[in-house]
Amino acid sequence: MKNCPIGVFDSGLGGLTAVREIKRIMPGEDIIYFGDTGRVPYGNRSRETIIRYTKEDIEFLLRHDIKLIIAACGTASSVALPKLYDKYDIKIMGVLEGACKEAVSVTRNKRVGVIGTAGTVKSGKYAELINSLDPNVQVFSNACPMFVPLVENGYSESRAAELIANDYLLPLKNEKVDTLILGCTHYPLLTKVISDIMGDEVTLLSPGALAAQEAKAYLEKENLLSDKKQGVSEFYVSDSVDDFAQLGSTFLGETINTSVHLTEVFEQ
Repeated sequence: MKNCPIGVFDSGLGGLTAVREIKRIMPGEDIIYFGDTGRVPYGNRSRETIIRYTKEDIEFLLRHDIKLIIAACGTASSVALPKLYDKYDIKIMGVLEGACKEAVSVTRNKRVGVIGTAGTVKSGKYAELINSLDPNVQVFSNACPMFVPLVENGYSESRAAELIANDYLLPLKNEKVDTLILGCTHYPLLTKVISDIMGDEVTLLSPGALAAQEAKAYLEKENLLSDKKQGVSEFYVSDSVDDFAQLGSTFLGETINTSVHLTEVFEQ
């Protein structure tokens, strides 16, 4: 069981930011990654569709002999996981908990911003969890629906990204938040643009990286950390293999030089 892989899924490429952190802090772990690139983004879907897609993603990963699942998708974590946690025997972690704990810990003025997809922001789960940890923290949220397609199409540092980000972020800057949760795992690729607008005094939190740290703590507690020195990663997608390997290397911070498998997530 210790050397079974960790399963990670996302609506597209963003979850690779979580994989990147897993590989950094747990280099011995094998990873099975599924990116539902044929149905990205999840954030503008109905609640029922998001739950169905998330369930299918989980059940795809369960076809492999895995020891833990990380839902490296803000929309799936906030909208679907609360309805699905109790349906499976395996441990499933989202990206909300670690980010909310860290936000409460680091905010100095108790004004926290959250950006995410429309589905994530509409769910209100970030604000709910933060306020359960510290009722005195004020949470200001804004949906950024154009961020995912910008990132997925390689426009993370373009002039278009700067203009759109300025519109999305100005209301949060005006609220004087000192901590900003990047509530979608695609958003860390926009860190430079976001930081330039918000200013150096605002702490940016990456939920995918924090989820990886939470996963390590869980595996240590359960004595499930791999005893291998170097793990291997397998990648599955529901759309173009070539596009994933090319752009996914940017998210991962290293070249994806292993085979990427094309699959239909809902096949039985």
